[in-house]
Amino acid sequence: MNRTSTAIWKGTLTEGSGTLDTQSGVFNKQPYSFKGRFQDESGKSGTNPEELIGAAHAGCFAMQLSHFLAENGTPADELNAKAVVTYGPAAGGGFEITESALTLVGKVPGIDEAKFKELAEKAKTGCPVSKALGAIKVSLNAKLA
Repeated sequence: MNRTSTAIWKGTLTEGSGTLDTQSGVFNKQPYSFKGRFQDESGKSGTNPEELIGAAHAGCFAMQLSHFLAENGTPADELNAKAVVTYGPAAGGGFEITESALTLVGKVPGIDEAKFKELAEKAKTGCPVSKALGAIKVSLNAKLA
């Protein structure tokens, strides 16, 4: 199976801008820019690749964990997963992504904290996006609500 996204960029790195489109149509000419990526801490001036990696990671992890919880006979009522992707200047110049930190609060009836954390760790390691992010640190802080 393939999924498709398209980026169109016009202009220089710092003065240019671009748009992102996705196969699903969720993004349709979604703007992104240097300012939105490197200068706007609020994130209100458009999306950026790191934000999209975080969304992909949180979503993939939550889906993987929901599968493991159901297999355990303790399906989740709710999994609130957040990924914080850290990036900054690289030692050799340019920028690099250094970490994706997952935090999770789960509403899971009938499971104890130890088993919940065990399955969350298994999901962190096993989800396809975590695997794709193998070059960086992936951390997890999980707890039951």
